[in-house]
Amino acid sequence: MLARAYIEDLVASGRYSFTSTEAFREIGSSQAAVRAQLRRLKEKGLIAEPVRSFHVIVPPEYRRLGCLPAEQFVDQLMKVWEEPYYLGLLSAAERHGAAHQRPQACQVMVRKNREALGCREVRIEFIARGDLEKMPVSRVNTLRGVVRCATPEVTALELVGYPNHAGGLSNVATVVAELAENLDAGKLLEAARLSPISWSQRLGYLLDRVGQEDLAKGLAPFVEERARSYTPLRRAAAVAPAKRSARWKLIINAEVEPEA
Repeated sequence: MLARAYIEDLVASGRYSFTSTEAFREIGSSQAAVRAQLRRLKEKGLIAEPVRSFHVIVPPEYRRLGCLPAEQFVDQLMKVWEEPYYLGLLSAAERHGAAHQRPQACQVMVRKNREALGCREVRIEFIARGDLEKMPVSRVNTLRGVVRCATPEVTALELVGYPNHAGGLSNVATVVAELAENLDAGKLLEAARLSPISWSQRLGYLLDRVGQEDLAKGLAPFVEERARSYTPLRRAAAVAPAKRSARWKLIINAEVEPEA
């Protein structure tokens, strides 16, 4: 079998990714010959190699990108790496209907920091969350399989936890406002119990700020019970002479201007 026939068989069975090891086994030629065939397919734009020895098949509609969109292969890649993951932050928010600002990279939560990877026009950014396996996730259909995705409630909390990965606090507030219609107060409280209390303090304030008082009301008793001290709205910024919010035990040391 030639490599071209091999990838055509994969597509016919609904698969759009494979490893070098799988190709060596199925094509049956020497490793050097298989590598040469795969290299020619790559030069023609028929396949791409986001990471060494992991290949994706590029359908005609994505030849301009030079790769499959990340969400269409990240699940398969993480299975090869044997790593838990889920789409998070702006990528998850977009999946839940908050598409105000499309992320420049597919944002993937993992246990430990990894370098971002690029595949022509496609980029994946990895963000570390050591306890991600405790987080509630949903499985979302893509054109080529499924992808694990943070729930809207986990997404809202992580946006305030990682604002530097989400365009800053004003953009976070804008995205949270868009997410609000998909947030469930009970599930939000459950997710809050799995996250740092400072995230609930900041999120509660932002929910108030964008006119989502009912959702904020569900977090307020939890913050009152758990928050032991005032925390800054913006980490690593000066706290004096900032105002304070007694409701959220929050030092308001940053201007937040969500877009209408």
